[in-house]
Amino acid sequence: MKSQIIKTFAFIIFFFAGLNLQAQDIPQKEEEVIQSTINYNISIAQKNIDNNEFYKAQSDLDQALDLAYQIKDHRSIGLIYSKIGKIQFISEEPVEALKTLFKAVEKQRFAEDNLNIAETYKTIGNVFMSRNEYSRALDYYNSAQGAFEQENLYDYIAETKMYKGDAYYNLKQFDNAIEQYEEAISLAKRYQNNKILSSIYLNLGKTKAELGDLTDAENTINQGLTLAIKEKHRGIVNNAYKALSDLYTKKEDYKQANSYLQKHLVLNDSILAVKRSYLSPEKRLDKLYNNPIEYQLEKEADLEKEASSTWLEKLTTILSIALITILSLLTLSLYKNNNIRLKSNNILHKKNAELTIAMEKAELATKTKANFLSTVTHELRTPLYAVTGLTNMLLEEDPKPAQIQHLKSLKFSGDYLLTFINDILQINKIEANKVDIEPEVFNLKKKAENVISALNNSALDNNIKLHLEYDRELPTNFNADQLKISQILINLIGNSIKFTKDGDIWIRIIKQSQNDNNYEVRYEVEDNGIGISEEKQQNMFESFSQGSIQINRKYGGTGLGLSIVKGLIDILKGKIYMKSELGKGTTFFFEIPMKKSNEVIVEKKANYFNEVDEIELSNIKILVVEDNKINQMITKKILNKMKLYCDVVDNGEDAVEQVKTTKYDVVLMDIHMPGISGMEATKIIRSFDKELTIFALTAVTIEDKMQEFDEAGFTDIIPKPFKQEEFEKKLFNALMLTEKE
Repeated sequence: MKSQIIKTFAFIIFFFAGLNLQAQDIPQKEEEVIQSTINYNISIAQKNIDNNEFYKAQSDLDQALDLAYQIKDHRSIGLIYSKIGKIQFISEEPVEALKTLFKAVEKQRFAEDNLNIAETYKTIGNVFMSRNEYSRALDYYNSAQGAFEQENLYDYIAETKMYKGDAYYNLKQFDNAIEQYEEAISLAKRYQNNKILSSIYLNLGKTKAELGDLTDAENTINQGLTLAIKEKHRGIVNNAYKALSDLYTKKEDYKQANSYLQKHLVLNDSILAVKRSYLSPEKRLDKLYNNPIEYQLEKEADLEKEASSTWLEKLTTILSIALITILSLLTLSLYKNNNIRLKSNNILHKKNAELTIAMEKAELATKTKANFLSTVTHELRTPLYAVTGLTNMLLEEDPKPAQIQHLKSLKFSGDYLLTFINDILQINKIEANKVDIEPEVFNLKKKAENVISALNNSALDNNIKLHLEYDRELPTNFNADQLKISQILINLIGNSIKFTKDGDIWIRIIKQSQNDNNYEVRYEVEDNGIGISEEKQQNMFESFSQGSIQINRKYGGTGLGLSIVKGLIDILKGKIYMKSELGKGTTFFFEIPMKKSNEVIVEKKANYFNEVDEIELSNIKILVVEDNKINQMITKKILNKMKLYCDVVDNGEDAVEQVKTTKYDVVLMDIHMPGISGMEATKIIRSFDKELTIFALTAVTIEDKMQEFDEAGFTDIIPKPFKQEEFEKKLFNALMLTEKE
């Protein structure tokens, strides 16, 4: 017995010494080895679970759990508890399963492991289902679905929705059950999950039978049975036989009912025999003791432990000595840890200084890039104003038939270049976080129809049909940033048109969820075009990313559209994902929060000056300040088309003098001119005329300049080259609406 006490003392010393060593940092290489062992054990355990070798799996998981606690890997601890809980549930130990699964949830919440916590919630729901606590099961299925959606794992949601349907079925809420099953079928088909699909068909058929639709129920159950037989899912086939037996009993076709019941009983006995073999006492014994010697040793240890109870006082003395030793070791450990911490702090201070320098360099590079873009885009947009303006004028002046195609080609090239410049500016603004949300009330359905109508000619050129599906449960009027939503749809639909030939494009707008007037709206743009390889899908939302140089040449485009889409959706606090297969097509999904509006939408006027009296228009005086002769001519012609007339000067000094001597209604001021700039000229004019409407007619569009325009006193900015409708609208508002007020 004395020898036993000595052994106990030695064990305590080494045990606590081991704990002390674990309190210190485990070397990184050793931690990586331990992590690899944990991952290996978990994977082997999962294979054993799949093969119904539950107690082998339990042994692997127990080893992995000890190692995970050693390196404080909360993610792995949570995953292991989740798998152990699942084994306990399968082994018909629901109470123990719930205890273990709740431990898993605690660890997974701490590790923010949304994927695995969703699986744990699902298993908890299954345990409550087995206990006939259907409402509690439904709560956990909803939590699982929310966690999967948070990670965009929609291929996992089909099974969860099926389980929700089962809960509603058992609660006798059959309409809710059917809704969940139908949504689950759609997801299972989309992600080709035939096992889940066969189960859903079976459960949907049983629900329809409860509602009295026996013919449809029979067809639906047979769909599930056929699929289950094809995929060799014996458990689902067994359940289908039982469901068909019950169905034919309701139809009073007792011969068929008996036939399917016999099939069910035979298959059920076979499945139960297999299950019993894995849950037999022999298997349980194997789980606890790998061999008889191990069992005998544990029994002998119990007897010795019982005998040693008479030495309690001596053991207390020994434990006191052990405690003193432990405290000494802990003090040494703390001293070493303190030294390590001081060294770590010194390294962190050094790295922080390096990061500060790197950040300053990055900020300087960003400012340089912004200035470069401002200069380059201005120099490009100024001559482009002349190109697009002159081309439009020539097309409207009855050109010769042989010239029309050349002019259209010139117009296309100009528009393409303008689009490219605008895309670069948009990307720059998004990256600099200088894009604001500008909500307004609009009709979402009509906006989508307008976008489709605008792109329809491009679609027809490729022999494509555009289809719009708008969810009936979704309201039409929303208060949101309709311009950004339009940009997203135009880019995505335009992208589909570009890569589709002789096909179809479906645009779907669906209600994802609702909380009072707040909606989560899902948009889908699906095509049956050339598709995207898995390799290329990884970088699709990065700037200048397309399939290949050959694709760029063949289909055109700047490679900026999807990057802009991703940036705009992030700004709108949404999310985007995609599904694609080479040769079969691509589907883009994006979801954004939107607020319903009950405000009445007033239609805006299209042609602003058509209904204005010519005499009234002749009294309007406009001054154009522009140093470029070609741009002078173009602006003057555009104004003349609106029956408006103007004076033209080519520098800031003359502009100031003209405003002093003549009463103008509007001044269109260029910014970059010889002598004093448009900014300086406007400041001088504001010193003696505060009310005059002055528009900055300029190619400068970088938002960094907006504050300078406001400080100079400009009423608004009209960027060049401009769309005539926008130009006309701003002039109309300045001239006509101001006079009425």
